[in-house]
Amino acid sequence: MDLVRRVPDADPEWVSQKTLIEARRFAAPAEAASDLAGHAARAALEDAGVAAAEIDYIVVSTSTGDSPQPPTSNLVQNLIGADRAACFDVNAVCAGWVFALGVANGLVATHPGALVLVIAADIYSRILDFGDRRTAVLFGDGAGAAVVGAVPDGHGILDLDLASRGEANGLIYVRGGGSRRPASPETVAAGDHYFRMNGRGVRDFVADAVPPALERLLARNQMKAGDVDHFVPHQANGIMLRELVTAAGFENARTHLTLERYGNVGSASLPVTLDDANRAGALRPGDLVLLAGFGGGMSMGACLLRWGR
Repeated sequence: MDLVRRVPDADPEWVSQKTLIEARRFAAPAEAASDLAGHAARAALEDAGVAAAEIDYIVVSTSTGDSPQPPTSNLVQNLIGADRAACFDVNAVCAGWVFALGVANGLVATHPGALVLVIAADIYSRILDFGDRRTAVLFGDGAGAAVVGAVPDGHGILDLDLASRGEANGLIYVRGGGSRRPASPETVAAGDHYFRMNGRGVRDFVADAVPPALERLLARNQMKAGDVDHFVPHQANGIMLRELVTAAGFENARTHLTLERYGNVGSASLPVTLDDANRAGALRPGDLVLLAGFGGGMSMGACLLRWGR
């Protein structure tokens, strides 16, 4: 679909200049979040050499699930045949992948032999107001997944830092469809089922809150920005990410971007970008990787990884 024909005043040059996004992908009309999650899950299982029947837990990060109930993770379990897995969803919007990794890390710490399938899947094209070019040009649909389990000491997840700022809940939201504003002809007429975002407010939040959070995580592990080999941020907006790299002092790290091809795919942006870097051969054993997610809530999640295989 040619997005510029659907979004008023979305000149391709303007979009590229303001966001660095050149393309994005939308799910097929018959596809839902569980379908994309299922594709990502199968790819992750194959890459890990793990059968679906071996998975103990499925954690799905999504803010655009198939429906309010049941959990999208249960639908994924049924799709891939992971019949013995306990399933639940996590919703921390675009920071959700790191929050889900944190949950998985805790499960493996408690049950060292456990295998956790962590999936992020979002279909933002279903909740975009294509009359609002400020948001409609940013988002695409996508999914990514990983199998989390015990690894040798000093590798894998070294530490995580999760934070929430509830006072900023009005920066990103979908007002309708929940218990406060149940779906009705009135909420639909008002556009309350659409995604809304205060772009300037989000940009200020990221600038003020994210660099200190990343510095805090590194300091807790006796590390500095210069020790980071790879920086994988949430793929929100290319211009904003340039500013974040400078503010956080990661000029010497390799910052991985996929937003040019996929846009902002919500919580899936981190696993999609990490997988892209891995498939490109950019990640080598022993490299220090820093993941940074941030989004509605407002929520932030950072994860330090020592790359293994």
